[in-house]
Amino acid sequence: MNRIKKIAILMVVLSTITMAEIKVAYLAGGCFWCTESDMEKVPGVINVISGYSGGHVENPTYDQVSSGDTGHIESIEVKYDSDKISYSQLLHSFLKGINPTDGDGQFVDRGYQYSPAIFYQNTNEKNLAEKALNQIQKEGHFTKINVKLLPFDKFYVAEEYHQDYYKKNPIRYKYYRYRSGKDQFLEKVWGKN
Repeated sequence: MNRIKKIAILMVVLSTITMAEIKVAYLAGGCFWCTESDMEKVPGVINVISGYSGGHVENPTYDQVSSGDTGHIESIEVKYDSDKISYSQLLHSFLKGINPTDGDGQFVDRGYQYSPAIFYQNTNEKNLAEKALNQIQKEGHFTKINVKLLPFDKFYVAEEYHQDYYKKNPIRYKYYRYRSGKDQFLEKVWGKN
């Protein structure tokens, strides 16, 4: 075999190994600007995309979803390296970044479209999500958890201006986040970190 063929085979093998390590999770924790920002900082997370899950309208727009009429929830698609972070660890990080007791929205964002949810893709993910919810309830000393466990169906990517909003509009984002009360809640429950 010549050298070029060997290199080509090696590249195919390496790309297969790399692709096998990448998994995808679908989560909802209120405004997707905040959940995207928080989850992109988690070690092992490769990429986060804002969008919409659930619902009955194909390719919904932000205006349609925010009206509450489509049945969608603002959500994120999280691509992660499963060799660096497990699904359980990913859920734990996610749950420590939301108010898992508020099923009617998150902080200043109210309504079903902002409710917290874990969209499971199989029975194993559902079981791990149930364990993660029980664990976070004990750690946070919460009397009740109100995070929806929903079967994953489809994810629609949100409009481009929502992607990486916290990077594109840092002043507006920081103002929104501070005024939402999110960080104050998280600090009260979990401390400064």
